[in-house]
Amino acid sequence: MKPMPVLTILGMTVLLSACGGEADSTQARGPDPKLPEPQRGLLPSMKIAEPAEWGSEKPTVPEGFSITAIATDLKIPRQTLVLPNGDILIAEGRGGNAAKLKPKDVIASYIKAQGNTKVKGGNRLTLLRDADGDGQFEVQTVFADNLNAPYGLAFADGKLYVANQDALVRFDYQDGQTKASGAPVKLTDLPSAINHHWTKAMTISPDGRYLYVGIGSNSNVTERGMEVEIDRAMVWQIDAETGAHKPYATGLRNPTALAVQPGTGKLWTVVNERDELGPDLVPDYLTSVQQGGFYGWPWSYWGQNVDTRAQPQNPEKVAAAIKPDYSLGSHVAALGLDFSIAAMGERFANGVFVGEHGSWNRDNPVGYKVIFVPFNDGRPAGEPVDFATGFRGNDGKTRGRPVGVTVDPRGALIIADDLANTVWRVTRNQ
Repeated sequence: MKPMPVLTILGMTVLLSACGGEADSTQARGPDPKLPEPQRGLLPSMKIAEPAEWGSEKPTVPEGFSITAIATDLKIPRQTLVLPNGDILIAEGRGGNAAKLKPKDVIASYIKAQGNTKVKGGNRLTLLRDADGDGQFEVQTVFADNLNAPYGLAFADGKLYVANQDALVRFDYQDGQTKASGAPVKLTDLPSAINHHWTKAMTISPDGRYLYVGIGSNSNVTERGMEVEIDRAMVWQIDAETGAHKPYATGLRNPTALAVQPGTGKLWTVVNERDELGPDLVPDYLTSVQQGGFYGWPWSYWGQNVDTRAQPQNPEKVAAAIKPDYSLGSHVAALGLDFSIAAMGERFANGVFVGEHGSWNRDNPVGYKVIFVPFNDGRPAGEPVDFATGFRGNDGKTRGRPVGVTVDPRGALIIADDLANTVWRVTRNQ
């Protein structure tokens, strides 16, 4: 038997799992998942597949679609944005503050982002352009650099907004620019002390007046105390002109992607839930976000399921907790979200695409793919559909890890892959 590869971090040894890429049938998905009893007191397995190059392979997409790598050799691509002229911006970087994390958390952070440690985060925005519309993005240039782990991107009314790990900034933008005309203007600081969860997801209201920024917790379940959780585990609403901000919704452990539903203006998010309650708890989820709503963290999960680890307990908050709309399965690490359009074809016209970065703490890994969640009457309805798979192969190796997903109005899905440092483009065959 071939021995498992071993990873040593800070003098601690972690096994790299050789499991294949099949989904785990124990995962509860959909609007009303049946949750198992919590398994408390156990550290997560911290197992992940051995990374490998794509080589001549590429992800698998449904019949009638094709996938192409439109940018390679990037520096940890996270999220993308399609500009009005069809250019694509890519946010590249890696955040966090390992110096302030405990050894266990450093290991977890390493494993979550494994494979990227050989590449230094770009701390930049890269621009791609397909000038003649043939699907080949022949222009690739650095639009802006010297940023601080940029993640969330938004655009409206000639303004480009970038959510760094520590601040929301704004660039003036003119159609056709390939490079920023000047340094960004800071709108507001964002919580960045310790930064256990550093990503700052972002979207913008249809009228361009408000930005919504997702800010993750500074712990799994308040083990560092509540003082480090001030202004965290929530979505901020930020005035796009002044930078004035306030909580929009709270109790969201780590809202990693945000999108506004076309036609309704309703805000949606995907959330990475808590660990160390077992391989099948707690479900990461997709949900609409109610203004003023509370979604449970840290005192409860999936509605009123109490987490006794959060002390002191708060029965009033538990009673007020809103149950999410749709379970994606536990530990899939959803990091991307966008609504589809008719140009994606009848089967995929009504719903959302979700990028699942993949688990790092299950013996039988899950995620490592892009799924489509169908909608009916404005809400999730039915089983998720695999849309882009093969990032984790049946050979026990990981070739890619999806992060951001962006629907191009021309009828394509853009996928950021931060393990292969590649951006993929999925199109319908003519």
